[in-house]
Amino acid sequence: MPTDQLQHSSQSGGTSAPGPSAPSALEVDRVHLSFRENKQILPVLNDISLTVRQGEFVSIIGPSGSGKSTLFNLIGGMLKPDQGRITIQGKEAGGQRGVISYMPQQPALLPWRTTLDNVLLGLEVAPDAQRGGRDLAQAREEARAWLAQAGLAEFEQAYPHKLSGGMQQRAAFLRALLSPQELMLLDEPFSALDALTRSDMQRWLLDIWERSRRSVLFITHNIEEALLLSDTIYVFSSRPSTVLHRVEVPFPRPRTDAMADDPAFLEWKRTLSGWLREEQAKQG
Repeated sequence: MPTDQLQHSSQSGGTSAPGPSAPSALEVDRVHLSFRENKQILPVLNDISLTVRQGEFVSIIGPSGSGKSTLFNLIGGMLKPDQGRITIQGKEAGGQRGVISYMPQQPALLPWRTTLDNVLLGLEVAPDAQRGGRDLAQAREEARAWLAQAGLAEFEQAYPHKLSGGMQQRAAFLRALLSPQELMLLDEPFSALDALTRSDMQRWLLDIWERSRRSVLFITHNIEEALLLSDTIYVFSSRPSTVLHRVEVPFPRPRTDAMADDPAFLEWKRTLSGWLREEQAKQG
């Protein structure tokens, strides 16, 4: 069985995750959270710690209801932890909004805005200080370039109802990508797509992310997806969630679908599946 925290392997032409000395985009340090329900205390997160280094792609997998999306609400400032600290780019971020770029499970495109205008939304609402000196005219040209790379150049003036599900997800991802915040939180963005479209989106996301190298924290229930996309995977327990395992994915970049047939990839998939099955069994 593979062991936790394997180092990235390397090969000619491949690139690996940022090293341990890379600055942290996100630090979650011993975070606890409970909810009150019918006068009872319901523990949700128990001593959660994780790190996303600058330019790293990190995934979280765990049983349904284990608090993964709740953790996103904490990082995004919608909730405050009972205990522990959350720092983004080295600054205390607990309870502060506007410090992350977020992509939800559904595209959530505004129906009265064109594809181009939806992609620009994050930059439009950002304070001038966060735009890195870009005015909206410059941002518009940058967005057009990204739409072309996403295969959406012909649809930049189309409204969301004219786009397929995969096209809407691409536009939603570009909106998150072009938002000025360094840290991107992606909450199961492909879960509502059919298997073929999901596979296409995974390949597309890999390609786009390789070019931008933004810091990403990604929630997924799909183990193969986590192994394909991630530098590091955190495995959460059932609720109240703790971090059961931290795995450094040992496959060099760039990655392709052919990885799925690699014996080492299949072994890791079996191992992660076994860990999740054990947790699901505890839930009854």
